[in-house]
Amino acid sequence: MVRMPDHFQPLFARRSVWVNGPVIVGAGPAGLATGACLKQQGVPFVMLEKADCIASLWQRRTYDRLKLHLPKRFCELPRMPFPPHYPQYPSKRQFVEYLENYANEFGITPNFNTWVQSAVYDATCGIWRVRTCHVQGGAANGGGEVEYICKWLVVATGENAEKVVPEIDGLNENFGGKVIHACEYKSGEEYRGKKVLVVGCGNSGMEMSLDLCDFDAKPSMVVRNS
Repeated sequence: MVRMPDHFQPLFARRSVWVNGPVIVGAGPAGLATGACLKQQGVPFVMLEKADCIASLWQRRTYDRLKLHLPKRFCELPRMPFPPHYPQYPSKRQFVEYLENYANEFGITPNFNTWVQSAVYDATCGIWRVRTCHVQGGAANGGGEVEYICKWLVVATGENAEKVVPEIDGLNENFGGKVIHACEYKSGEEYRGKKVLVVGCGNSGMEMSLDLCDFDAKPSMVVRNS
């Protein structure tokens, strides 16, 4: 019997899958649009999504009153317009409903709860090696490792997939109040009658400040530049 060297064992312990087309990472609007266009051309693909639903950013990490900030005609995905009865600025719920109907219309079935650990291009063979593992409870558990091998890779993870929290001196040591990122904010209801400091005046900061006012909170805003 020949014993396999230790450094080879992880390679053979991982299941490998050849994809006769692109691998798409992310099942948000960009990933779904890419998948639909490929479907129309008869090109097979595999779509990987770390969450357990499509458009997880919209479904899990947005505030309740959110609406599209552009007219719907500028936000529709290829080959399927918004329903005519939708308002000019669809709500969060309506947009998620549209995306779910879009995925069903084009038969897009992502592999959910799949975390991409790495994607390495093998220049010698002209292929991508995309290593993944199973996600459970929002964290990668290292189980169910699969390596997808393909010639093309589409990264559609979104520019806002991960929150960015600046380091503020003394915030954690000296401030006894609650600190959250915009992606954790849902409604001003829990802040009724309270003083709230909003840092930043982009779309999220402005709309959350309005929402806080609607719930009789007392927001103030800090803006870095003039």
